[in-house]
Amino acid sequence: MNRIICIFLLMLAVIFTVSCNDSASKNKISKKEKEAQALAKKEDSIKQAKEAEAKKEEEAFKLTDENAIPFFFEYQKKHKENRVKVHTSLGDFVIQLYDETPYHRSNFIYLTKKNYFDNTYFHRVVPDFIIQGGNTDLRSTAEKRMDIGSYLLPPDTKKGYRHDRGTISMPSSDNVNNPHKLASPYEFFIVVSDPGAYHLDGKYTAFGKVVSGMDIVDKINQVPTDDGEWPMKNVIIDSVQILD
Repeated sequence: MNRIICIFLLMLAVIFTVSCNDSASKNKISKKEKEAQALAKKEDSIKQAKEAEAKKEEEAFKLTDENAIPFFFEYQKKHKENRVKVHTSLGDFVIQLYDETPYHRSNFIYLTKKNYFDNTYFHRVVPDFIIQGGNTDLRSTAEKRMDIGSYLLPPDTKKGYRHDRGTISMPSSDNVNNPHKLASPYEFFIVVSDPGAYHLDGKYTAFGKVVSGMDIVDKINQVPTDDGEWPMKNVIIDSVQILD
């Protein structure tokens, strides 16, 4: 009998020891997990702080005549996109941007990523000649320009591109102090003339071409306008989508 009692007590001792070891092991694991969670939380906080700081710096950055060219010189190296789809109230069309005009291409991509063109208009329509977009009479457009910055781009007219039908080009600024025909970066025009508007060559920078949906461009070019070449009913650019 005593032997049975001893065996029973021994078994209880073993069970108690295993239980204690398991409990200690669980506590140990739990402690490690807590340390890992705390470290992960700290890393997330640091990451969020860095992202917030980067966003703050990006929002504070404004383009000027002095920094625009250095900025786009670096920007075009990292942002190689050159095809966009323009969604308008009258339909969509696709533009291929020329890699050989890097400042104008990257400027268009930059403004697209900033959602600048969203809810702007084709504000100038000249039948059988051009349609011009990127402006409105809305305060919101002026505010977006203020947020992005005030700058002009130098012409880039010696790459061999002509103002053929479907060409997208950049108008020069209306600023009276602009003898070198520096381009207004927020606007663009598309040639509708067939076969082209070659008297514009050498004066304005052709930086892309409509590769799909030219019928929509023609449709926009046919809308009624007032005496100032502004459409009687606004032709809205709903958005510009980067394809690749």
